[in-house]
Amino acid sequence: MVDTTHSPQSSPPKLLVAASGTGGHLFPAIATAEQLPDYQIEWLGVPNRLETELVPDRYPLHTISVEGFQQRFGLGTLKIFSRLIVAIWQVRQRLSHGQFQALLTTGGYIAAPAILAARSLGLPVILHESNALPGKVTRWLSPWCSVVAIGFEAAAQYLPRAKTVYVGTPVRSQFRTELPPEALSDLPIPPDVPLIVVVGGSQGAVAVNRLVRQCASAWFEAGAWIVHLTGDNDPDVKSLSHSHYIPLPFYTDMAALLRRANLAISRAGAGTLTELAVTQTPAILIPYPYAADDHQTHNAKSFAEAGAAQVFQQVDLTPDRLQSKVLYLLQSPDSLQQMAEAMGKLAIADSAERLASLVRQRVTN
Repeated sequence: MVDTTHSPQSSPPKLLVAASGTGGHLFPAIATAEQLPDYQIEWLGVPNRLETELVPDRYPLHTISVEGFQQRFGLGTLKIFSRLIVAIWQVRQRLSHGQFQALLTTGGYIAAPAILAARSLGLPVILHESNALPGKVTRWLSPWCSVVAIGFEAAAQYLPRAKTVYVGTPVRSQFRTELPPEALSDLPIPPDVPLIVVVGGSQGAVAVNRLVRQCASAWFEAGAWIVHLTGDNDPDVKSLSHSHYIPLPFYTDMAALLRRANLAISRAGAGTLTELAVTQTPAILIPYPYAADDHQTHNAKSFAEAGAAQVFQQVDLTPDRLQSKVLYLLQSPDSLQQMAEAMGKLAIADSAERLASLVRQRVTN
């Protein structure tokens, strides 16, 4: 068993962060790590994923190969299980030889070997679950964790055997600072025009992109501008050209962009919803229909019930319906204001500090 005690005179506490894949897993982990400047932090990820771009400039990055489990048991499942055993051994070696004192993970495939390895060494495990409907790994392994921090209060009902604490979902540092005067100066958007921002998440959303382009001409006629974050996998990215239309694969200063927006059209990933709440941006949400366990619909439902967003299932949403709904909202400033206020009530501005505090509590206990 690894000794987890430390004193002010000893070396800094060592924390391994296991977070991989999309911005929804990585950004909350990075935001939390930034609140632990006195810790020695190293990162566990997967090759060829987003962490290989975002993490190395901040923390030492170690990678392992791990996959999700298939729905049906078969030969593929056996291969994945054997790889899981190898991954657990690799993480256990990393934790033991590195003399880490705790593990923080934000769920996903990498969480399984990380949690099992840490618990086999008696290390505290802090798991953050951002979705209203927890993922399979969280549901299966939450009883093994010291504490599960949740982004939606509704998630607690699915984790009856875990100790849960509602902290919200940490956001990137840009969402926690005052905007400079030159914010959005690189985008030629007049200050007095209605702005629609289309967000597909870190992977983009081709189906949403096509819907938006079919509706755009009516919104332009109403005087609106569109900043369309298309992702980098859209084959039709050059199919629409207009002076009020700005297509981008991604945009760096999302905090400034969402604060300027009058309305967002978005998927319903937990990270994006948190950013919409912090910036108080009214939204039309179109949950990704193939998300695991349809968890985006559960996320979106919480925001709709709070009056912060309107939700449409992709299968039911026609161009005419989306077009008319957006026009109605743009012509109803009172409705947008009410949605913005509801968004603000869902935000937990100090979520990163709350999660970092849980880490400190578990390391010192």
